Amino acid sequence: MSSFKRLLLRMQPERAYSYILRCADGTFYAGWTSDIAARVKTHNAGNGARYTRGRRPVELVYYEECINKVEACKREWELKKLTRKQKEELISAWQEASED
Repeated sequence: MSSFKRLLLRMQPERAYSYILRCADGTFYAGWTSDIAARVKTHNAGNGARYTRGRRPVELVYYEECINKVEACKREWELKKLTRKQKEELISAWQEASED
């Protein structure tokens, strides 16, 4: 690979996502990742966060793309601070918008 291509790759922001999972017991789990599909598989395999290990299977119910890992981590913290009702409203609005 040329040095120019390597430079371009370094300049491109790495995608990062914040997300919410619904656990088998009905609770929510918020996190962040650079690969949503792989992370959900990891959670469902029992190799994800300690919280989700005993609450499998989990279902992805919300995600948003962030400009970088730092912003995704900040957004995760914001999502974790939401009340259950606020999370439900956010998920519902997001799912309705996704259907359009």
